[in-house]
Amino acid sequence: MVSPERTYHHGDLRQALIREGLQLARTGGPGAVTLREATRAAGVSPNAAYRHFADRDALVRAVAREAQLALAGAITTRVAATPGGFGPAATTIERLRRVGRAYIDFARTEPGWFETAIFAQDADADGAVVTLDDEIVAPFGLLMDTLDAMVDAGALAPDRRPYAEWACWSAVHGFADIAVHGPLRRQPASVVDALAASVVEAAITGVRGTAAPPPS
Repeated sequence: MVSPERTYHHGDLRQALIREGLQLARTGGPGAVTLREATRAAGVSPNAAYRHFADRDALVRAVAREAQLALAGAITTRVAATPGGFGPAATTIERLRRVGRAYIDFARTEPGWFETAIFAQDADADGAVVTLDDEIVAPFGLLMDTLDAMVDAGALAPDRRPYAEWACWSAVHGFADIAVHGPLRRQPASVVDALAASVVEAAITGVRGTAAPPPS
């Protein structure tokens, strides 16, 4: 017996499909997100999805945005837990450290969402920002804001600020990728944790051009 289709108020179906897409992405990455599977999980016909999404790519991009917000939320939570007792400069350095570690940890604990979060990101014409639908994506915006705060606090020289976000992002993203998909995925968590900390410290030292205060 075929179950009757669920009914949705205006706008509810779009959110329902995004939620189902997130669940598909969590276990299978962006490749698992399809209109057919999302509508099947939501209990509606595939044609119903086209009232809200022009094609599969549009659904993937909507799911990617939510995955990016989840990543940004994980970063924000880690940064918000920065302990007191530091001076202004050391505080901003510790926040950058936490941005990097949270990025890597999210990739390791939510690989499907992580892959989806970066799937739809594109550099704009001059390569200055990472965007989704002409909007700077939340995780990248947090990194840029943290670096700007370091300049304001005297922890990063103004002449070292341009494009520092790319150096930081390349380092932590590259490590996250090999930790999730490369040979490090078979290493004990304690080993990966130690290597992640080392990579983040190297990134901080590199962009500042000087050693960072020790982590808390």
